[in-house]
Amino acid sequence: MKHAPLAACLPFLLLAACGRTEPVADLPSQEELAQAANAAAAVALASQQADTTSDARNYVNQEHGFSVSFPEGWMLDKDASSGEGAVYQDPGAGADVRVFWQKNSKDQTLPQIVAGVSNGAEGVDGDFIGDNEYRGTANDGEGNNVAIRLLRQPDGSIVTATFVYPEMLSEQYQGIADTLLASLRIFTPKGQEDAPESPPAANAVTAQ
Repeated sequence: MKHAPLAACLPFLLLAACGRTEPVADLPSQEELAQAANAAAAVALASQQADTTSDARNYVNQEHGFSVSFPEGWMLDKDASSGEGAVYQDPGAGADVRVFWQKNSKDQTLPQIVAGVSNGAEGVDGDFIGDNEYRGTANDGEGNNVAIRLLRQPDGSIVTATFVYPEMLSEQYQGIADTLLASLRIFTPKGQEDAPESPPAANAVTAQ
């Protein structure tokens, strides 16, 4: 949201000040007014920069119809990313997030897909939310916890998001993992807006 520069409001402020009953000495000086205008401009600039930073943290895949928001400071791993999805890493602690689309060529049910994803993991625990969503946790057997969310799109394809972080840092990362995975959304892919749709997964949105 754009804020009008305080300088444009100065005539109004001065007229209002003339109607006051306080002594003239209590009125702000030109220097104080200039400082206030500069402060307002700085706030507006900071707000604009914050909005830009927020936009940069949102990954949107128009081709396959999904989006997700990453924590501030996380870096895109360009070598591991592709047209099907992206990998973001926390450079400080070895945690990473992988969000990818996968074609469901065998038309598997979500329970079948979850069973396949769970192979090789330990302590797998999760819940199905309706027919098109699964959320769970596991351990990769190498000292890392894994938080996972799967969404089944109307055409049967699957969007999988996995948040992997060191088990010893569970207290630090669990809340971040929950927030990030909750931000995962699916929508109608580009060019398929007129295709018939089935009921969306929980917490999913459909592009208008």
